[in-house]
Amino acid sequence: MHEPLHPAARRAAQRDFQRICGVNAVRALFLRRPEAVLALNYVEARRPVAGPLCRYLARHRRPYDEVTPERLARLAGTEHHGGIMALAAPRWAEELGAPPPPSLFAGRLLPVLDGIGNPHNLGAIARTACFFGARALLLSGDERQADLSEAAFRTAEGALEHLSVFRAPDLPGTLRRLSGQFTTVAAVAKGGVPPAQVPRGKPIALVLGNEETGPAPEVLAACQGTVTLEGSPLVESLNVAAATAVLLHALR
Repeated sequence: MHEPLHPAARRAAQRDFQRICGVNAVRALFLRRPEAVLALNYVEARRPVAGPLCRYLARHRRPYDEVTPERLARLAGTEHHGGIMALAAPRWAEELGAPPPPSLFAGRLLPVLDGIGNPHNLGAIARTACFFGARALLLSGDERQADLSEAAFRTAEGALEHLSVFRAPDLPGTLRRLSGQFTTVAAVAKGGVPPAQVPRGKPIALVLGNEETGPAPEVLAACQGTVTLEGSPLVESLNVAAATAVLLHALR
């Protein structure tokens, strides 16, 4: 796997584990990557959830422990742990190869993130994308772009375990190569067509840019079109995760 680019990911990469918090995220981890689980901590109230997971860990001689909420907050590094936390082998976006793997084409929708540095937005987009049937997520090589992280896993509520996540160092070139298999459209604040006018003949790769600047100019130039959500003039735009939810619902 490649060296993660985002500064937060670089710092996390110095550890040999990621902390996966929350009932849905931990369950999905055990379902999709049980071999990656290193240990489990939980509070008394989560015994019904933790019981089957502990039995799995016992069979594979991996540690688990029931702890106080205060202890779990210290171990998790956050009070938003949902009462349960697994330590897992780190997972990062995989560099997209040539030719792209079949999993990239598994769904009718492919969210493409270009310079979205907030891991909570990444996690929220992943959750929405999975809900609407996406099976993969593509990240740009922009140095601002967040990679998979503890915050992203927590916000995604298990969705990232069900998505193949790739990074395209040369996103414009990748979009041009994918234009035969996907309709590539970038979300822009103004000037794009309404979602209803986006062609539906092929799966849709929806490019979502940094909230301040949008997709990079070279990324926009590589797309086949742009799409815009029309709304009240009282606010300039939606948060990128909220806009993604509306667009994916409209485009599916």
